[in-house]
Amino acid sequence: MKEVAKDLLKIQAVKLSPDEPFTWASGIKSPIYCDNRLTISYPQVRTQIAQGIADLIRTNYPKAEVIAGTATAGIPHAAWIAAELNLPLVYVRSKPKDHGRGRQVEGVLPQGAKTVVIDDLFSTGGSILKAVAAARKEGADVIGTCGIFSYQLAALDANFQEVGLTYHTLTNYSELIDVANEENYITTEQKQVLQEWRQDPENWA
Repeated sequence: MKEVAKDLLKIQAVKLSPDEPFTWASGIKSPIYCDNRLTISYPQVRTQIAQGIADLIRTNYPKAEVIAGTATAGIPHAAWIAAELNLPLVYVRSKPKDHGRGRQVEGVLPQGAKTVVIDDLFSTGGSILKAVAAARKEGADVIGTCGIFSYQLAALDANFQEVGLTYHTLTNYSELIDVANEENYITTEQKQVLQEWRQDPENWA
């Protein structure tokens, strides 16, 4: 959705800096930094996101019975999406509780419930696939995942194929840099630099 890409740029949830790259926690040098947590502070933006992802679920996972949010960024969006779809909500902790029953999934998750897991951002898929594994361990039948934005990295597709799962996002890296170029956030030359990064992010710097 181009409108979502425009919103992410407008509220600076996505920042593009091909000339002065950011350094990710992994050490990778990147010309893009995405913080979708900012979207929760903009009612119009978060509503469009919730409605858009709800539509993705209706189209791609029509048998969904439970919406699960990943801690922490996916939780608010999952709540709004669950409300849009009138479905139960659960959330997945980053690790099991160290007290009580040691649960990692909070809320009522019926055994075998067809579940869609929500995250805000897809890079390599590592964090959301850990949440998927935790939900499955507690009895969920995870049928798919959805989010706001994907970097479209090759590792993401490879990791999802390995576990036999699909993902859908409202917008992605290619669309976002196209919009950024159209809206004059970046030049055509900078767009080329951004395209080169996605082909080989680990060696781009």
